This record gives sequence, C-alpha cells and structure tokens, in this order.
Amino acid sequence: METWCDNNEFSPEEESFYNFNVLDSENREISLQEYRGKVTLIVNVASECGFTDSHYRSLIRLKNVLLPGGKFEILAFPCNQFGRQEPGTNEDIQNFVKEVYHVNFPVLGKIDVYGNNAPEAWRYLTSTYGKVPDWNFWKYLVDEDGIVVNAWGPRTPVEDIFHEVKESVDKIGYLKNEYTRYQHIADEL
Repeated sequence: METWCDNNEFSPEEESFYNFNVLDSENREISLQEYRGKVTLIVNVASECGFTDSHYRSLIRLKNVLLPGGKFEILAFPCNQFGRQEPGTNEDIQNFVKEVYHVNFPVLGKIDVYGNNAPEAWRYLTSTYGKVPDWNFWKYLVDEDGIVVNAWGPRTPVEDIFHEVKESVDKIGYLKNEYTRYQHIADEL
C-alpha cells in the first residue's frame, strides 16, 4: 500500500483541512471552509463491511448528541479500496445510507483515501497525522481550525471516542490554553 506521510507535502497556507475542496455525491465541488469553526469527524465508510452497521448507528447517535449548538459535523467519504466493500455508485450509496440508516450527516462522493487518486483533503489528513487507513471506518478528529487532533481505526468503536470528541466541541470559543487551565481547575474540585 502506498502511503502519504510526508509532513512537508503541504505549504503553511494549506495547513488546515478546511482549506480544501471535495466532491459531493453528485460530483459538485464543495469547499470545506463551510465547516471551519466546527469540530469535524471525518470517516471513510463502506456499505458492505462488517463494521458498517455498528459504525453508522453510532455515528448517527454521536451526531444527535452533539447536534445542539451546531459546533459538530461528521463527513463520510465512501471508499472501495478495502475489500471492495463499497462497490456501488454514488447514487446507490446515497440510497443505501438514507433508506437503511437515515443518516443525518453528509455522505460525500466516493473516493480513494490513499494513493495517487486520493483527494488533497485526505492526503492532508494522512500526512499531517501520520496514519493512513488500512481498512474501512477510520475516523479522523479535526478541530475547529482544521487541525487533525486524533485518529482511530475501525476496531475503535465510536462510543470509545465520544469523550474526546465532546471535549473538542466544548473547547470551541475558549482559548485553548484557557480551556486547559479551566479543565485542571475543574479536575481539582
């Protein structure tokens, strides 16, 4: 598997996930700038994977819990690179996620998450954090400024990352140093 872990691939002005564009499920280019200011969980998804049901259900619950306040989003990117478990067209995928799971977050256009055909946004995720997906349902946590703060593979359930995701959402609006100071004070109480 070819990997993208050269931390020098992106110039300083590109040092944010939100500085890139991606294609939606209808192959229209969208700017990730519309998510700047929110914490975003980026996930490579597949419809026919053993992790599909548990992850989709948990992602929907996570979105429902963190929906109030509008400071959180999930962006799902279908990918067929692992076990050919996302064989359908963008239209097939949209029908599946809407009919079976009633998803409440964007499921964007089908992509490669590594290699020469991976979109710049995914090359940014993998090169800046240093972890390249080796299966479906990798999850990257991106802060409100577009910086990758953590990543988890498919064997880490969404429930296990809830507290870290919520803490990132709760930090929005605080200076990060101030939040850390207040968190320490709260821990002492």
